[in-house]
Amino acid sequence: MGKLSLKNCCSFQEGYVNPTQKNRDYFDGPIKWLRASDLNDGLVYNTERTLSQLGFDSAGKSSFLFKPNTLAISKSGTIGRVGILKDFMCGNRAVINIDVNHNLCDLYYVFYTLKNKKLEIISKAGGSIQKNLYISALETITLNHSELHEQKKIAKVLSDLDAKIEVNNKINKELEAMAKTLYDYWFVQFDFPYDFEKGKPEVNGKPYKSSGGKTVYNKELKRDIPEGWEVKEINKLIEVRDGTHDSPKSIAKGHKLITSKHLKPEGLDFNSANSISDEDYLNINKRSKVDTGDILFSMIGNIGTVYKVDEENIDFAIKNVALFKTSESQNLKNFIYMYLIGYDMQGYMANVISGSIQKFIGLGSLRQIPLIYNEEIISNFNQITLPIFNQINTLKLENQKLAELRDWLLPMLMNGQVSVGEAEKRLSMVAEERGKYGEL
Repeated sequence: MGKLSLKNCCSFQEGYVNPTQKNRDYFDGPIKWLRASDLNDGLVYNTERTLSQLGFDSAGKSSFLFKPNTLAISKSGTIGRVGILKDFMCGNRAVINIDVNHNLCDLYYVFYTLKNKKLEIISKAGGSIQKNLYISALETITLNHSELHEQKKIAKVLSDLDAKIEVNNKINKELEAMAKTLYDYWFVQFDFPYDFEKGKPEVNGKPYKSSGGKTVYNKELKRDIPEGWEVKEINKLIEVRDGTHDSPKSIAKGHKLITSKHLKPEGLDFNSANSISDEDYLNINKRSKVDTGDILFSMIGNIGTVYKVDEENIDFAIKNVALFKTSESQNLKNFIYMYLIGYDMQGYMANVISGSIQKFIGLGSLRQIPLIYNEEIISNFNQITLPIFNQINTLKLENQKLAELRDWLLPMLMNGQVSVGEAEKRLSMVAEERGKYGEL
C-alpha cells in the first residue's frame, strides 16, 4: 500500500471573491458564490448566496470560477469541511479549490481521504489569533493507496452509500412536494372537498371555493378565508420556545449544539456543530428540550429553514433556533410543519424580520404567528397525508443508518483494517438483515 501526497496529484487555488456586504448590486445574480457554510461534506449543487456579474468582477483579476467535479475545502472558521462541486462556482476567501489529476488519483477517493483525515488537516492549520489552513499544509496530506484501481474500488463502496442517501433525499423532496400540493389546494386556494348539501367537509365532495363556497376577509392574513374558519395565534395551540442565548464552551467530544446554520433542507448538519458538556446540555434542556415530534425553525441567518424532528434518540441542544412543541399535539404536527413552509408564513415573515446587517426573527413574533384553523379540515388533511409523512420518516431514518454505516467503514477501508471484499459482504448482510436499505 504505497502513499501519494496531494501535492503530486492535485492543483490548488484559493478563493478571492469577497464583495462588500453593503453593496446590494453585488448580490442575487446568476453566479453561485461558494462559502465555507455551503460545504456539506457531500455533493454541492447550489450555494446559499449568489453574485451578480458586478459582484464577481469586484475582485478584479482574481475573479475566476471553480470547475464542476473539483473539490473545495474550508480554510478558516470551521476548518476542514469539504464538498464535491457539481457546477461552476466562485469561491470566497474562506475556501480552497482542489483540482484532482484523474490520471493519478480518483476524485471520490481524495474526497473521502479529506473527510477521514479531518483532524489531521485541522492540526495543520496555522495562525495564533485565527487559524487558517494554507495550501502548503494541505499539499502534505497523503493518500494511503497510490494505485488508481484500488482507490476506485474503495471509493465506490463509500460513494454507493452516499448515492443511496441522495436518492432517498430526492424521493423525500418529491413526497413533500405532494403533501405541499395538497396543503396549498386545501389551505391556500381553499378547494378542500366539501358536501354543500350536508354543509360539511366530505372526502368525495366538490372543491369548496371553486364551487362557490363563501369566504370572508381576514385582516390578520390580509386575504379571504372560508366562512366559519378561525385564525389563531400559534401559541394558543402549542408552546413555542427558543434555544439558549449563551455560548457554551466547545469540547472535543460531547453533545452536539445545533444552531440556525446547522439546519439544512436535507436535515441537521452534525458534522460542523460544536460539542458541549453534559452540564451545559442539561442546563439548555431545562428551557428548550427537543423531543421527537417537535419542529425546529432557524431564527438567524437563513431564517425560516424548518426541520421536523423524527429521530427517536435525540442527543443535541439548540441555540438561535425556535422550538415548536408539536410533540405535545401530534394531531397538529404535520399541518403546522406545512404552514411554516407555506404561503401565509412567507407573507408574515416579510413583515416581522428585523436587523439591518444580521437579519433575525424574534421569539415574540414566532409566538404570534397567525395560524389558519379549522379542526375538521386539519384532521382530514392529517388522515390523507399521514402515509406520505410516514414514508418520509422511514427514509430519513434509513439515511441515518446508512450514514452511520458509511462513517464506520470510512476509516476502516482507508486504513486497510477492512478489505473492499469484506466491506461489500458486510453491506450485503446488513441489507439482508434489516431489509431496509434496498440495493446498495
